[in-house]
Amino acid sequence: MGNEWNAMTYEGKDNILHVVRREAAQMMSLASEPGVWERQTGSEKWQVRDVIGHLVDTTEGYFVSFDAARGNGSVGEPYGTVPMAERVNEKAQEFRSIPQEEMLSRLHDDFEKFYGIMDALTEDEWSNLIVSHYYMGPLPAFFYPAFQLMDYGVHSWDIRQGMGRAHGLAGDAADLLAPFMLILWSATASTENAGEPFEVGIRVTSGPNAADYKVRVAKDGFAHEVASIDGLPVVFEFDPASLVLTAFGRVNAGTFRGDPALADQFLNLFFRI
Repeated sequence: MGNEWNAMTYEGKDNILHVVRREAAQMMSLASEPGVWERQTGSEKWQVRDVIGHLVDTTEGYFVSFDAARGNGSVGEPYGTVPMAERVNEKAQEFRSIPQEEMLSRLHDDFEKFYGIMDALTEDEWSNLIVSHYYMGPLPAFFYPAFQLMDYGVHSWDIRQGMGRAHGLAGDAADLLAPFMLILWSATASTENAGEPFEVGIRVTSGPNAADYKVRVAKDGFAHEVASIDGLPVVFEFDPASLVLTAFGRVNAGTFRGDPALADQFLNLFFRI
């Protein structure tokens, strides 16, 4: 996939940064509208103001992580993904007393600062600068533009969902995120009670990152690879947006073909973050 649609490679840098900037501008526009600040979103516990609080908390945490990666300061042990949802919710709601205009200005400034950090990454740093994520631990720098796209893209979807109008997820955002959803699933799979190991197929049906993934689930974890899925007992088919929104627990989407009991077992492996 070494091309502009593979954000795990430096060739994808300009493309993902372009889409991140657009999605960030869209979110800030949505959150700036009169009367929306305390509106419920598609994220169960969050109002619009909590989405903005989450982005401020997350982005300002990235500053600490990138400083530490370059030898300026340190970070502690990863918090872990299992308790992540509870802590993220608490941190987002800590900002509720701050007025809308002040929070949006703060997020705008945070975004521009972090965009500058991402834009300045060299080809070597894109893959080889290891930055410790507060919850997931050490990761290559290219994950952070993807995290920004997840936050701005999916949470913009959440804000629109709260408006009660039909809407969707932009194709380029979903295309860029699709390969990362297998990694998200691997980080949120509760496999300790998985029973006997089993394999399923995941087919991303369209877009520049269309691919077939063979997934193996066992008590010791979730592993995936791009591979033939012929002959597997169940195969799931997702368009890119359906994969993103399903992996984030926003919808129950996709088509499965094969063993319904195994399909049910796989789809219910995951906890939400």
